[in-house]
Formats: sequence, structure tokens, C-alpha cells
Amino acid sequence: MSVRLNEDEKIVAMVKEGLKQKSGYCPCRLEMNADTKCMCKEFRDQISDPDFEGYCHCLLYYKSKD
Repeated sequence: MSVRLNEDEKIVAMVKEGLKQKSGYCPCRLEMNADTKCMCKEFRDQISDPDFEGYCHCLLYYKSKD
């Protein structure tokens, strides 16, 4: 299992700017709480799922099974 940044540098820059503006909270979510602080609970749960492979909600990170 490995987690990496999205290969699309434009998406990474856009999401990182959103994180900066929201003090590290997911720019794709309205709520600002512990569950939406990057790396969000949704993606942490997906990382712990051995069958999950794919991007986090805002496309910043990608988890591969290899």
C-alpha cells in the first residue's frame, strides 16, 4: 500500500491553495472539524481498507494497493 500526491500538478496546486485558505481543512467540505482536517477521516478510513484503491475526495492523494 502506498499513498502519493495526484500526478496532476494543477490539481495539487489548487487543492493546496484551498487548504491554505481554510487552515488545513478540506477545501471541498463546508464543515471545519476534526473529520475534515486534511488528511480527512474519510480518506484515513479508505486507507485502512485493504480493498480500496483511488483518490481522496478532493483528488489530492491517491492510494494504491501495491
